[in-house]
Amino acid sequence: MPGLEVTVVIPTHNRLEVLTEVLSALVRQEGAPPFEVVVVDDGSTDGTAEWLRHRSFDLALRVFSQENRGPAAARNTGVAVAAGRLVAFLGDDTVPAVGWLAAHRAAHRRHGDDPRLAVIGYTGWHRRMRLTAFLRYINEHGLQFGYALIRDPEDVPFNFFYTSNLSLPRDLLLAEPFDLRFPYAAWEDIELAYRLKKTRGLHMIYEPSATVAHDHPTDLARFAARQERAGFCAVVFYRLHPELGGFLGIGPDGPPRLPDAAVQRRRERLVRALQKIPLALPQLWEDVLRFHYVKGLHRAWEGAETEKEMRS
Repeated sequence: MPGLEVTVVIPTHNRLEVLTEVLSALVRQEGAPPFEVVVVDDGSTDGTAEWLRHRSFDLALRVFSQENRGPAAARNTGVAVAAGRLVAFLGDDTVPAVGWLAAHRAAHRRHGDDPRLAVIGYTGWHRRMRLTAFLRYINEHGLQFGYALIRDPEDVPFNFFYTSNLSLPRDLLLAEPFDLRFPYAAWEDIELAYRLKKTRGLHMIYEPSATVAHDHPTDLARFAARQERAGFCAVVFYRLHPELGGFLGIGPDGPPRLPDAAVQRRRERLVRALQKIPLALPQLWEDVLRFHYVKGLHRAWEGAETEKEMRS
């Protein structure tokens, strides 16, 4: 497409209600560069594919469908067909503000369209969400996102590579695609950023004016399940890059000991009892969630060791 600057890539799976709002928000972008939208339907069963086929938007929109293989595979599909020099990733549940794409493009221009530059924006909670102290904490302090931990917006570490709101040159993604060996949607984006930094000299900045609203209901129980999946995928990450063991919480002999189960049960009962009180309990939340992360580490580590023994 002549003059096209950006391809917005959206992997989607069974989020039709929010996806409609994401696409409508892209129609309303102000000051945006010429862009297209590529939606990759990752095996949805909620009518997403049919709805997209029969719906028209005032957008340069292309839709691709594949069997359910996870968001990393869907992003690779979107990158492969993208026509823009830049790729901007959105989640199917992250609704962009009207100036979102303009802010991303301006950030790249300010840095001379550096071919090694990635820009992350700010992902906040959607106004429909009932905002709690727990949701604020996981968004700002490193469990889901970690915006409060960014010390220098002009030099952001690789572990802030959040594909819910991110832009970078397509050439980088063609050279280093997402690794499909991660069984869940966890760590695969951070692993890509680490590879890009090592092999391509990736530099990342934070542009807080590039905002999206995240409509993804969660609570401590749901997030604990997410943390167990993250622990499982951390072992995959470690086996690809063992030098990151300290970062991932894995030593040369494997994961740390699982915290005491009886103590964990008491902590979780306390959290449930206090969850409706507007009280911030960061240390308690961290302790509860760490148990589930370490549990995931053990599940993957022990499974991997069994497979290794079977092959020998």
